[in-house]
Amino acid sequence: MARTIYEKPTRQLLKDMLADMKLQPGQVFTTSRALDWFRAKYPKLQPNSIRAHLVQASTNDRSRLHHPSTNVSDDLLFKVDSGQYRLYESGRDPAPIHEFMPGDVAREEELAQAEQDDAESIDPVAGSSEFLLERDLQRYLAENLECIEPGLKLYEADGIRGLEFEAGNGRRIDILALDRSGDFVVLELKVSKGYDRVVGQLLRYVNWIRQNLAEPGQKVRGMIVCRTMTEDLKLACAGMPELDLFEYQLSVTVAKVPPLKF
Repeated sequence: MARTIYEKPTRQLLKDMLADMKLQPGQVFTTSRALDWFRAKYPKLQPNSIRAHLVQASTNDRSRLHHPSTNVSDDLLFKVDSGQYRLYESGRDPAPIHEFMPGDVAREEELAQAEQDDAESIDPVAGSSEFLLERDLQRYLAENLECIEPGLKLYEADGIRGLEFEAGNGRRIDILALDRSGDFVVLELKVSKGYDRVVGQLLRYVNWIRQNLAEPGQKVRGMIVCRTMTEDLKLACAGMPELDLFEYQLSVTVAKVPPLKF
């Protein structure tokens, strides 16, 4: 069960906030106003958790699909602009987004693949030892983090999981985990080759977690997981003990099933 800081989960506290604001139809409020409300009444909650719950409650924000617990009870808000929300109005606003429509998954994967380096292959080849899509690698590792390090587990708190974890300005961490000591581990994944430019991206995420989520004394380190490491990436990470590099391998064994004898 997800850990909650207060007696009520944050998704319920968000409803309390909306009731307390006494918003009129069409009236807009900002993320800053929501953060101020929670800071005054529930100061132990992390701002990032509150932002994530605003996304989860926004009926027209496709990012809500990254939160697997989202359901009709979360259909509360309509996102007007970045950091601006109003109450969702059934019958007037488009139907809430609860799942990908046909074609959306393919489009999402296409966009994710386009972010890969031009040198990385898009088309699968027979006998490939790579995951076809970064999403597949992400899902597998999220469910099998101990194959990387004993005791490593997916971060989860207050109903928010460390998969596609929001890290400010629309950026998302592939996987946010906790190690056996309770310290944060940020995982950046590349389905094919890992290039040196990923180091800057990972360090930005690591320091964002240090600044916004980690408690005093709680350590944060990073991991890069890809099919093959370039020499430039290995050199860029040399002398950086807070960053670990991993190469994954796929192995499939096929055994013939004896025919039935009659």
